[in-house]
Amino acid sequence: MLANLLFYLGLAVSLGIGFVYFRDLGDVSQMLLKVKRENTVRFMKYEGKLILIGVVSALLSLVGYMMGGGNGWVLLAALVLVTFFFLFTWVWVHVGLRNQKDNAKYYPIEVAKDYVNPSASVMVLENNGHARAHSDAQMLRPHMAGNEEGLGGEDVVLTYCAMANLGVGYTPTIEGQKLDLTVMAQHGNNLILRDNNTGEAIQHIYGAKDSDMEAGAEGPVCPMKPELSMKPWPTYRMSFRAFQKAFPDGEVFINMPPKNPILRLFDMAVGLIFGWGIERQHQESAPVMDNMTRIDDRLPTKTYVWGVTVNGDATCWTDDFLFENDNLLNVKVGGRDLVVSYDQKFESLGVFYNDSGKPVTRCNFWGETDQGKLERVESLRPGLFWHVWAEFFPQTDINRTGDPSASQGEAA
Repeated sequence: MLANLLFYLGLAVSLGIGFVYFRDLGDVSQMLLKVKRENTVRFMKYEGKLILIGVVSALLSLVGYMMGGGNGWVLLAALVLVTFFFLFTWVWVHVGLRNQKDNAKYYPIEVAKDYVNPSASVMVLENNGHARAHSDAQMLRPHMAGNEEGLGGEDVVLTYCAMANLGVGYTPTIEGQKLDLTVMAQHGNNLILRDNNTGEAIQHIYGAKDSDMEAGAEGPVCPMKPELSMKPWPTYRMSFRAFQKAFPDGEVFINMPPKNPILRLFDMAVGLIFGWGIERQHQESAPVMDNMTRIDDRLPTKTYVWGVTVNGDATCWTDDFLFENDNLLNVKVGGRDLVVSYDQKFESLGVFYNDSGKPVTRCNFWGETDQGKLERVESLRPGLFWHVWAEFFPQTDINRTGDPSASQGEAA
């Protein structure tokens, strides 16, 4: 009796936890299964404890079998399945998605020319003349890049989500506490990070812990206080050829293949899987992983938008709308005057604070205008998919011009 109890109860618990682990954090599983965000976040927080319970339960079933309980073929089949659930998911998350937030390698432009196409879009961070470029292809697997040298003396990490086509620079601290970030999963087609110090989930697009978020009728919303999120750094996109012109001494992140041949083959396999999924994400109107909570058809799903949030006010623009308006808009967001500008020479769309009190008539890549030099808006999320922006900022308007009281936005 005891032997059978240990055998079947152990198998049931280990199989159940293993399946949930694979479902919630297996990533590729979300191409087939619709996963609830709360389940993903729960397993992220208690991953270590749940894995331990699952492994102990599998061992108990083995003990029960050795005591004369159960069936050998059932045990073998169950252990194979349990091993797959736990091993695949753990390896995928902790080896396949291993980040480079502390040990990224940056190379001179001359070296990077062999790895990045001149017309490729790169995500750029700059501080005190120290500029770094990150292409989507090179950021595809590590998701985070930074090192101890920092950006112009500041601790800045580029975080990247390929499903959202979004890169954001952050200082990885909240309320003065250094975060130990790791890549865990995605939901709503946006990356979820975990702070290993607390186990807390952090939504990439917000830069804030789930525990500091408000629960609204339409899902989680941004934290009420800026200090409850990581400090964002102005992040913008431009072509690699334009980066070379703007920052001839700039650095470029290259994800060089590892020297270990086994790890290199593994990374190649992971890269192929990622590449296949992300190619579909850019080409097909429906999200490859359909774990979205809302649909907003004001723009086609995969339209690229440049979105900002200022004092709780959210809006976004499409590049073609800006082109139709002579590459320059004077707008008000969150009570602040902004300038949205596209620089043709440097192939970059930028958003700047305009505290001059007057509208500007010209603005270049550097923020130099007829009203003086302007500072970039640090909350810009450059060139992400519309359906992702609308998922996390449902109250956004589109292509705002002037004051929001006069124009509530219109689709391009």
